Amino acid sequence: MEIKRENNSLYLGSSYEKRIGELTFKIKDDDMIVDHTFVDPAFRGQGLAFKLVEEVVELARSEMKTIIPVCPYVKKVMEETEAFQDVLKKE
Repeated sequence: MEIKRENNSLYLGSSYEKRIGELTFKIKDDDMIVDHTFVDPAFRGQGLAFKLVEEVVELARSEMKTIIPVCPYVKKVMEETEAFQDVLKKE
């Protein structure tokens, strides 16, 4: 399933209005503040939220930004995934 971008949101679905998953963020200077992740209950358990996190990590790398994970899910995944440490903003 293709991940698309709409402003400061990454989403899964045929259109933004029909999204089944979403990750939202804000840009502040050299940081991306990731504040929300959601997957429709009918599609949970398929790793879609993790794929959204992977995509925001790639976006941060391409834009040379670090990620401040405010969303508890994103914070947990980023802290536990070695491959994401290069863009995780250290406090």
